[in-house]
Amino acid sequence: MKIKHQLAVFNLLTRLLIIVILWFSLPMLIQKVVYTHIDKSILEKKQKFFAHLDNVEISDFITRKDSTETYASFSTLHSEFLQLYRAQKPAPKYKDVFVNERRIIEEEENDYRVLYYNFTYAGNDYVLEIGNSLGEINDLTFTIRFFTTTLLFIIVLITFLADTFFIEYLLKPFYKIINRKIRHVNEPNGFDYTAIKTHSADFHELDSVLNQMMFRINDLFQKEKQFIGNVSHELLTPISLLKNRFENLLQNESINDEGIDKIVSSLRTLDLLKKVINNLLLVSKIDNNQFVNNEQISISGIVSEILEDFEDRIEEKQISIINEVGDFTFTGNQTLIRIMLHNLILNAIKYNVEKGTITLSTNLSPERFILSISDTGIGMTETQQSKIFERFTRINIEQDGQGLGLAIVDSIAKFHHIDIKVISKIDAGTTFTVLFPLDIK
Repeated sequence: MKIKHQLAVFNLLTRLLIIVILWFSLPMLIQKVVYTHIDKSILEKKQKFFAHLDNVEISDFITRKDSTETYASFSTLHSEFLQLYRAQKPAPKYKDVFVNERRIIEEEENDYRVLYYNFTYAGNDYVLEIGNSLGEINDLTFTIRFFTTTLLFIIVLITFLADTFFIEYLLKPFYKIINRKIRHVNEPNGFDYTAIKTHSADFHELDSVLNQMMFRINDLFQKEKQFIGNVSHELLTPISLLKNRFENLLQNESINDEGIDKIVSSLRTLDLLKKVINNLLLVSKIDNNQFVNNEQISISGIVSEILEDFEDRIEEKQISIINEVGDFTFTGNQTLIRIMLHNLILNAIKYNVEKGTITLSTNLSPERFILSISDTGIGMTETQQSKIFERFTRINIEQDGQGLGLAIVDSIAKFHHIDIKVISKIDAGTTFTVLFPLDIK
């Protein structure tokens, strides 16, 4: 997931968390405010009641001294009530006690916020109850809760969209840096040093550091290319001179057979050394992207040419060839692709058994052109399979080679964005699967 999506999701989750918290805490907050308002209103009614306590009607009720009778007053909608009756048992006096109760008033049951107040008048204990209906308050609480939550959801949606666009705008220079300066850079020479326009100091610093880093890499890359050229001249030239001298010595009739054998052995050593140097230089040039890769290559045509080149070795080991390679055109470097397939087919011949079989087949998937090279040879262990692409690693020390063939194959494959998979079993053979991409960018 991209960082812009992660930030947007994080912002969305934090806002949803706020909504959940408000959803559960809002009733308590509303109740606290509402109860404070109701309690204040009830206390005002209590004060008015005691202000008119000498009223003739109330005085008449109190002088009856009839504890079974109750003075009561109700509103027309039963939203509030007032009751006064004599206390049945001793209770703390002159203390306001608020409770929530369900009351049936005139055959209608509702929730009420009730004030209990015990007091003494004219030597008698009385209880005053003043209640206020909570039915409308509960409806109001739900309504406020619903509309507040709806409003918050709308706000969350609007802010989420705003955050998404803002994050997209904020990170636009970051993705420009990735796309323009990192993702499509195959070699230091192709790096774009143009400064990315941004209002963020962090991205400006990132762009500057990348430019400085690539400048140093490019400098080292140029020095390495120069070094490779120097090695090619300084090492291969003396080897060629020594080889010419040894070949001239062979023409000298004064040298005995023992000396000739030593000269021939030295020539073989020089040839081997020259081959190793050339292979190492090839790997280095491939790794440094010193080859063009815009040539149109016919895979089936190259395979056919390589098999013709190996006719003598194939006949010598009496190997059967099954060539089922379909036609496929690949964009890359023809010389390198030929070297890669040459080395893979050479290994299939070299490590095959007498009268063995080599099968070359192709398949096409939605994203890949698949070339399989299978042999019925000696096979490899899992340990050998994990090291075959390392330099100077040889599967069988009894076979000729310097252990650079598959290292070259690996470098060429990476240069062309080709994947190579290996399946092998001891005494059952090996299959190299070459996965060519259908579209290289």
